[in-house]
This record gives sequence, structure tokens and C-alpha cells, in this order.
Amino acid sequence: MTNIVNHSTILSALTEKFSTIFGDVKDVAYFFSPGRINLIGEHTDYNGGYVFPASITIGTTGIARLRKDMTIKLFSENFPDLGVITFDLSQANQKVGDGWENYVKGMITMLTKAGYEIDHGFELLIHGEIPTASGLSSSASLELLVGVVLDDLFKLAVPRLELVQLGQKTENEFIGVNSGILDQFAIGFGQVNHAILLDCNTLKYEMVPVELQDYDIVIMNTNKPRALTESKYNERFEQTQKALKRLQTKLKITALCELSNDTFDENSHLIADPLLIKRARHAVYENNRTKIAQKAFVAGDLVAFGKLLNASHASLKNDYEVTGIELDTLANTAQKQPGVLGARMTGAGFGGCAIALVAHDKVADFEKIVGETYEKTVGYKASFYVAQLGAGARKLDVE
Repeated sequence: MTNIVNHSTILSALTEKFSTIFGDVKDVAYFFSPGRINLIGEHTDYNGGYVFPASITIGTTGIARLRKDMTIKLFSENFPDLGVITFDLSQANQKVGDGWENYVKGMITMLTKAGYEIDHGFELLIHGEIPTASGLSSSASLELLVGVVLDDLFKLAVPRLELVQLGQKTENEFIGVNSGILDQFAIGFGQVNHAILLDCNTLKYEMVPVELQDYDIVIMNTNKPRALTESKYNERFEQTQKALKRLQTKLKITALCELSNDTFDENSHLIADPLLIKRARHAVYENNRTKIAQKAFVAGDLVAFGKLLNASHASLKNDYEVTGIELDTLANTAQKQPGVLGARMTGAGFGGCAIALVAHDKVADFEKIVGETYEKTVGYKASFYVAQLGAGARKLDVE
């Protein structure tokens, strides 16, 4: 019920908007899909490693209902200038430009290919609270929102893991970003006040209660525009795959993250390219950092956890080179503030967000000082919010 109460204002406004756009609100259903943060374990998911994400209470809300014909009508409050996007169900497999409707088309296509029957049109209105290009995973939030909408409207009974995997397939094969499964998994399986330790190689996972004692996770948004498909994300994917192939000339491994730090160091000469060695070293070291970090977190050793956050950021900056002046300014300034145990970028990088573990009574001062330093350095403001960890993608029980 907590999320319903939090979303009541949004739901009321959305209901009114739906009525204006689509005529009435008869037989509608309500849905919510969260964004996510990743506490640690960055760019390890597509290298067969561990990640440690959590879903947050900021996300994407949708209202949907079935139509009797084959027409699909979509409206986003985030892109009102686009008006109502309309297409026939038979055109769902056709990607057009870079519009948000491609995420809807992709999920329809992947569900249909998997053998599920989507045999009617529908109407869907969405409202996204996640800042676009923030690195809090607005695209995966939308994919899983569409997934739970279609699952409910067409009574598909898709197992949650399969829905998560089809979300990743949409991202990889329809949108064209070689991402791992971290985002969709965190959003699909999230629980209130829990993080997920996920082995991306086996998809075995453990729900970990988040006990922050006197600390808060503060999300720091660079507000730098970013699009994964236009970034060097796919380039990093290819670089780590090249490094893996060179290591496989001697080592029997299927993914970089199967290696210990020592085994990697002993065999890194096989890669024979300084740049590729840096890329691969980040994946290996970050994976092993994540395993240690989860143990520290569970043991309540937030000081050790914070140091690992700092080490993660340094690796993402120096070896993986996905930070940039915006994220570095936020993380480095945050790390120097009183009451801060650690800070790092979260998400793919190239803009987006960073997170910091901040003493509860220092949050206001922290936001002021880091905000001022950021604006002076970068030239525009950052945004700050304390993360609340919420439940995964779902239909809302609205009276």
C-alpha cells in the first residue's frame, strides 16, 4: 500500500489525462515499474559477473486497457508534443527512428516470438518520473512496465524470469544496446528495502536486506544528457569480448569474471594490448570487489563497503574510462565530505548518476557543498535525492 499512497496524486492526474486522450476510463488497469540503482558491480553483468542492484520508488507509471480492434495507441506525458502514437499490431515488429514506442514494439515482438499470443490492440498512457538519460534505467523500467501490462491484459502468465530476459532481448536485439541483464533483473525482482546479489552467469540471486544504520544512499544526477545507443557502451562491450578471446587461447573460461585478480594478472600478457588489458582488468577486479562488498554490507561494515565504492569509481575512471568530468566531480567531491563513507558513479556512465553513502544528519550540508562545487566546475546544476528502495514491476491494486 505504501507505493499506492505515494502514487495517489500521480494516478489521479494520469486518470484524468487518460480520459482526455482516450475518451473515458472504463476498464482501465494501473501499473508501476521502478528505476534502479546499482550499489556496486558496474559493467560486470555482460562479462558474466556479480552485480548488487536495488529497485527504487522512482519509476514509470502506466494506465492501459484492451481495444476490440488491432490498433495500438500510446501517449507519454514525458513527450506530449509527440501526441498519440498510433500503429497497427501487424507493424509492431518494425522499429522506427529512436522513439519511445520502440520499447513497446520490442516487448510485443519478443513476447510473440516466445510463443505468447497478443491478438488485440490496446491503449497505454505512461508517466515517467525517472529523469531521462540519468542512468537510473528508464529504458528497462519502460520495458518491464510494458511487460507487466501485456502480461496482465492478455493473461499470458509469463514467468517473471522470462519476462526479465525478454526485456533484455528487447534492449539487445530490438533497440541495439549490448547491455547485460542487471537493469531488467533489478526492476523485475526488486523488493522493498532489499538489494539483490545476482550472479549474471548463472542468474542465481540472493535478496539482501538493506540495513543502512545512520546512513542514507544519496543519488546525485549529473543532468548531463546521455543516450546509451549513442555512447561508447557497445564499444566497451566489444573491447572486453576481444580481451576474453585472447585469454581463452590459454585459459578455459567462458567469461572474464570467472577469473580471480591474481589469475588475471598472471595471464594479462596474453591480451597483448594495453587498452584491452585495462578494460578487462576493470571487469575482473570490479567483480571481485562486488563479492567482498556484499559480505561487508551484510556484516554491517559500512566503512569497508564505502572504501570499495571509492575503489569502484577509481577503476571506472582509470581502467574503463566511462566517467567524465561530471561524474568525477560529483564522486570526488562527495568522497571528501564529512560523514561520507564512499561514492561512485552508478549505471553505464558517460553522464547519468552517482551515489554516495552519507550520514543521515549530514545530507543537507552534503547536497549544498557538492551541488555548489559541481555547478562551479561544470556550469550547470546537479540534482540530489535520497534513494528509497521499493518493489519491482507490478500491477497496482487501485480501488
